[in-house]
Amino acid sequence: MNAVAKIAVVTGAGSGIGRSVALTLAGAGWSVVLAGRRAEALEETASLAGGDVLCVPTDVTSPADVTTLFATARERHGSVGLLFNNAGTSGPRARFEDLSYEDWRAVVDVNLTGAFLCAQAAFRIMKDQSPQGGRIINNGSISAHAPRPNSAPYTSTKHAMTGLTKSLSLDGRAYGIACGQIDIGNAATEMTQRMRRGTPQANGEVVVEPVMDAADVARTVLHMAELPLEANVQFVTVMATGMPYIGRG
Repeated sequence: MNAVAKIAVVTGAGSGIGRSVALTLAGAGWSVVLAGRRAEALEETASLAGGDVLCVPTDVTSPADVTTLFATARERHGSVGLLFNNAGTSGPRARFEDLSYEDWRAVVDVNLTGAFLCAQAAFRIMKDQSPQGGRIINNGSISAHAPRPNSAPYTSTKHAMTGLTKSLSLDGRAYGIACGQIDIGNAATEMTQRMRRGTPQANGEVVVEPVMDAADVARTVLHMAELPLEANVQFVTVMATGMPYIGRG
């Protein structure tokens, strides 16, 4: 059975789910390249990880930065076995009619264009390396299935991420490149602090929502990552058990 080289690139690795996944991969013996905008946050992740980690400050919206990230990973390790395509932003919580073009574009640039740039760079390496192949895991969201109020930019990009995942799965088949998506609901990170204070619901109420440990997400990503390339978790949802998703509305 073909297994990927245990070399991982994790974007958005300076905090939250990205940090948790990076630490879990490193703990399982992966060499991890940490990417994110803030060098100091990446260094903090590296100090927690131990093992073979490399920090590469990266703005995923910059084609030049993404090129440098993957060139550095290949120069250091010779191959890339895994991309956890995680960098993202939630954007403003604003009524649809009040959204500015700048707010819309900022979310699309990070969540969609950034994911495309990283996936394309990883795909090129995985196609050309020997042995050929690798795995891309995209961080989707429960919003890829059902939106929250006033979340048009974020929700739109996460629906688009599902399209990217399906296209990568199809286009990568010939080269041994597997692509799956993890849709996450209410992991306890900086981004979900508001869940514990109360967040708007479809019926207009504001409700405190349960959260789960980000480590539960990381263990799921590790399972996906360590499958042989002949097997793929195409889509998986990991969520806080009590969150109002099933039956939302």
